[in-house]
Amino acid sequence: MDTTYHLNGSYKPTLKRFADLSGPDFFPTPRWATFALIDNERFQGDIWECACGDGAMSGVLENTGSSVASSDLYDRGYGERGVDFLSPDRHANNIVTNPPYNAAEGFVRSGLISADQKFALLLRLAFLEGANRQRTIFSKAPPSRVWVFSERITFYPAGVERKGSGTTAYAWFVWDKDAPSTTELRWLEPGYKARYSD
Repeated sequence: MDTTYHLNGSYKPTLKRFADLSGPDFFPTPRWATFALIDNERFQGDIWECACGDGAMSGVLENTGSSVASSDLYDRGYGERGVDFLSPDRHANNIVTNPPYNAAEGFVRSGLISADQKFALLLRLAFLEGANRQRTIFSKAPPSRVWVFSERITFYPAGVERKGSGTTAYAWFVWDKDAPSTTELRWLEPGYKARYSD
């Protein structure tokens, strides 16, 4: 169990995310956040959502017209269960996911191995910080593009009343194997939350 979250359901001050009482680090992704990605990044070939949870992101990815495979380590009632993405043994043209935040660095390492074309992770913007990540990820395999959200994403556990607004900045980190090994910083236009609200 991830002991960094308060089990009484209160907020963790730095992330403002609720504890997940039914399993490690599960916060379904609002539909609009995934539409923001697929409206700005084109994916050719199949897509693997490797931490699919309840299928919230997979359902949006199907709008690309690509074949979407869905899996998760845990049984959330959707996709193939028991698949440990941190022990990569399969490939896909593209991989798109909102990873468990306590395993984000491991997801980057596995994604770079398993994605043949593009690999996109929804992460806190603060993922750009950190001496260890600079040494182990960004100096060796920097993302091709970082799409910064101009609207705040609020993550809610399933079944919780949706109220309030998130305080954490998020971005899509995209590794594109056909792009130069430099990082472009881009901003997503506001309006996705209203256009694609759940």
